[in-house]
Amino acid sequence: MSNQSRTNYPPKTRNLLMPIDANQVYGLSEQSWKVLTEVTFPTAKTPEAILMALDYCKARKLDIFKKPVHVVPMWSAALGRNVETVWPSIMEIQTTASRTGVWAGMDRPVWGPDVTKTFTGRYKDDNEQWQESSVTVTFPEWVAVTVYRIVGGKRCAFTEEVYWLEAYSTAGGKNSQVPTAMWIKRPKGQLAKCGKAASLRAAFPEECGYAAEEMDGKTLDDLTDATVIDGEATVWEGDAGDRFAESPEHTPQVINLSQVHPKVQKAVAELVRRTKAAGAWKAAYDYAHQKFKGIDLTFALAELDKVSQVDPKATQALEQTENTGMPPLSAKDMAMNQARQTLGHAA
Repeated sequence: MSNQSRTNYPPKTRNLLMPIDANQVYGLSEQSWKVLTEVTFPTAKTPEAILMALDYCKARKLDIFKKPVHVVPMWSAALGRNVETVWPSIMEIQTTASRTGVWAGMDRPVWGPDVTKTFTGRYKDDNEQWQESSVTVTFPEWVAVTVYRIVGGKRCAFTEEVYWLEAYSTAGGKNSQVPTAMWIKRPKGQLAKCGKAASLRAAFPEECGYAAEEMDGKTLDDLTDATVIDGEATVWEGDAGDRFAESPEHTPQVINLSQVHPKVQKAVAELVRRTKAAGAWKAAYDYAHQKFKGIDLTFALAELDKVSQVDPKATQALEQTENTGMPPLSAKDMAMNQARQTLGHAA
């Protein structure tokens, strides 16, 4: 470890180094950092994830020691590994609804009939190794929660049904059907949280997003494909943007995906795919600055950063590519486009 690293990360707790920003920006003591790493976020694997949780809570004026957010690992196909993300807990979503001043209460959950099912397959253990498992779980088929909101002076009811098999978290993302330990231990409790979150979103669509309990076991590709278009996902902005003078200071931040239109998310996914195929990184960053603004630009740069950091050809391509247009299509894409055009003219 370099002297600089020792200076920036002096104390060490649960193998998570305490960044100097934890003290200088958030005023945390070593004891407070120890509480965050060992009690509040015991499963967090990086100090950056906890810093992002601190950023979220600071912006929302929340007490982080009450655990209003969770650190949720999500699989990234682009990186080929899990990425730690920060999502609000059901408590934080209820707090958001309460702060509107028009939340008028919530009924107790209504449960569907119990179902017993055996799940057999693979799951990832604490060491990220695949293991075979077979577990039988009894769970309610569905839950319905009613949330009330004052609309036009009247108390209006909003009810959503959430089905267990559609909501439960798997212990290996899309590659597994085995429930996580928490969904095995608390099949009703976890589903109740998802039911509350769904009904709160129905009642407060502009204020409330997805809960951590709903995102656990999902993948970042679900977000990119716009199957989930709401909620917060943690994005690390890295070295790639630092290569350009026009790029803003890169710091960890939380992007609210509900502010990024699904069409923008798909356009960025296509930009990343074509850039990776062509190696035209400089052109991609220039194109992003020309095409997008505000939160859309931040999202696009973050998505490019995630892939460029794992592409060994990125640095060389960044130095050599000078054009500022959309990265070129591959030969296969060009052929497909030509075929579509031919079919269009024929029609």
